Amino acid sequence: MKKSICLYFQVHQPTRLRLYRFFDIGKDSHYYDDFANRTILKRIAQKCYLPMNELLLQEIKSRKGKFRLAFSISGSALEQFARYTPEVLDSFKALADTGCVEFLSETYYHSLASLGAPAEFEHQVLKHKAAIQEYFGVTPTTFRNTELIYSDSIGKQVYDMGFKAMLTEGARHIMGWRSPDFVYKCDAQPGLKLLLRNYGLSDDIAFRFSDKGWSGWPLTADRFVEWLGSAEGDVTNLFMDYETFGEHQSAESGIFEFMKALPAAVLKTKKFEFATPSEVAAKHEAVSELSVPQPISWADEERDITAWLGNELQQDAYNKLYGLQEKLSILNDPVLWADYGHLQASDHLYYMCTKFFSDGEIHKRFNPYDTPYEAFINYMNVLSDFIIRVNNAIAEK
Repeated sequence: MKKSICLYFQVHQPTRLRLYRFFDIGKDSHYYDDFANRTILKRIAQKCYLPMNELLLQEIKSRKGKFRLAFSISGSALEQFARYTPEVLDSFKALADTGCVEFLSETYYHSLASLGAPAEFEHQVLKHKAAIQEYFGVTPTTFRNTELIYSDSIGKQVYDMGFKAMLTEGARHIMGWRSPDFVYKCDAQPGLKLLLRNYGLSDDIAFRFSDKGWSGWPLTADRFVEWLGSAEGDVTNLFMDYETFGEHQSAESGIFEFMKALPAAVLKTKKFEFATPSEVAAKHEAVSELSVPQPISWADEERDITAWLGNELQQDAYNKLYGLQEKLSILNDPVLWADYGHLQASDHLYYMCTKFFSDGEIHKRFNPYDTPYEAFINYMNVLSDFIIRVNNAIAEK
């Protein structure tokens, strides 16, 4: 049996907050930096989404169905595509029409609701599922949680929502001696199959590709296929941010040429086949159950949730935000619910991370604020205004 190569890309753009001062609280409830959101999205569309979608479309057509891959696109990104770059939506629809691209389900707002707000978690998953059906005419059957966050209890809830497969990280402290290159199943619900990211090979593309000091540079498609061949197991899961192509790794690095050459290099060996996550789950039996009592993710060396909830600033913001859940459930205000959703994006908490060393450098690269404390102050100013609006709406009810 041929080994499966599962290629999956995450597409997400947060709805960024504007500079919101203390004196704006109670006076101005427009929280978003529309100029930055539009400008950044248009830039990334030209550098990544449009050229990469066209490249993938041509490769799918030329490989006559043998090149297959998957995406998950957050609801926040879908909204911005529709508002600012409808041509990007059209290019994703063209990929969907090939029948060779699977679209996964996730939280609509790229939130951390799975960690402590089960009702909101389910609401966002259903909202995202409906959006994928509306935009692409397909119903997701595989789930990918925000930041690949997973635990036994989250897996059980995902299974109860009707999903039979879920993506997560092949975290070293969970795997031990075991390889991520097999299919596993949820310890709390064996009916849910787990596909684990091979972070070594994934990060060779996503992070190390243009590093001239790396022993693997320059990376060619043929050399990468050799590495795939040396990985033991039934499947190699290559999961990464889609912005890797053209944004995190510039076009000058050769990343597009690498990706264009990869399908042919993989298929010519006759040892591999490309498969979507649902195809991998259907084809391969789980080798064992995987026990994950505490949440894991694909972030940082720890592969846990400390990138978002590792300090008191983040925990304070998270608790105040999700403490509004009961009051909001009483209200039927779509504007408040939309703002509540956008304020849940994991990015806002990520900007407050105070880690140092190599992880700290990565956090700084993706942070629009000069310091985590500025991120916290700006977010809490916005949240303070939002709390006033919620309390006023409750009082008027």
